[in-house]
Amino acid sequence: MPRDASELARRLAREAEAVCRHYLSNGRRQGRYWTVGDVRNTPGRSMFVRLSGPDSGRGAAGHWTDAASAEHGDLLDIIRESCGLLGFKDVAEEARRFLSLPRPEPEKTRTPAGRTRAVGSPEAARRLFAMSQPIGGTLAEAYLGGRSITSLSDATALRFHPRCYYRPDEHSATEIWPAMIACVTDLAGRQTGAHRTWLAPDGSGKAPICTPRRAMGDLLGHAVRFGVPCEVMAVGEGIETMLSLRCALPAMAMAAALSATHLAALLLPPMLLRLYIARDADAAGDMALAALTKRAEAAGIETLALSPQAGDFNADLRTFGLGALRAALRIQLTPQDGCFVPDD
Repeated sequence: MPRDASELARRLAREAEAVCRHYLSNGRRQGRYWTVGDVRNTPGRSMFVRLSGPDSGRGAAGHWTDAASAEHGDLLDIIRESCGLLGFKDVAEEARRFLSLPRPEPEKTRTPAGRTRAVGSPEAARRLFAMSQPIGGTLAEAYLGGRSITSLSDATALRFHPRCYYRPDEHSATEIWPAMIACVTDLAGRQTGAHRTWLAPDGSGKAPICTPRRAMGDLLGHAVRFGVPCEVMAVGEGIETMLSLRCALPAMAMAAALSATHLAALLLPPMLLRLYIARDADAAGDMALAALTKRAEAAGIETLALSPQAGDFNADLRTFGLGALRAALRIQLTPQDGCFVPDD
């Protein structure tokens, strides 16, 4: 009988496709992967679950990634999220039911009674952002500078927390790492969530942990926003992608939806006339572009794609420099929006 999460995950991995067909029924098999919208079984194709490979370790069956977002995990995470379960005890019981395994003996230890806290809720996201400090002069600013992102004077949606909790899973000890905290807001400017990027202690890169990026709160339809929305704006998946565009087009309002799935579902300002969609050069990016374009055009919004030369616009900024990025963007904008490109 499996006694811990790792053993349950290994047994589930041997039945990866059956797990996906049961818990991610809105997806389908594509080659060696099961594709679906997200870990909560939303229709779509931005989440990829590996169906073959070893039981554990690198390239293991059952490991999944949600498009370009930081979210990834194993089949126990899929069971938890798709079934809306909270504690590991309930997840393990559901996994054993699926695997037809015997139930474990009741635990003899008691959990002390106490007040529960809504981890991952919009309220928790607001508390985290409020406890964080402005980004100027912090490791978060150093991290972004290392990615050639230096125009942060009005990036009020970003803050820094020097000691942000990180827990790999429910059976691991809580770790503490510095983190860049991003505020997720709705169209009215109300905070609905937060995004964390845990950083190396010297700000030279992301922290050496399994999932250095995680989001919390109510994300669907909302975004990390830079600038004041008006009749023209640009949207995309990643924070660094949109900050790179912001370096090149500082007067244009922008929003980062945090994943391909959320980009496709992004809510658009009512005054918007023209929308630029910064596409990531991958299959998930193409699908998000198509879905959002269809929705925007149905609302009477002119929609144009912005395509990077490399994998994304941060790669373009780092590889070719700011001047080359502006030149490449200038020819992708409509003539009336050429005013958004500053003179070098």
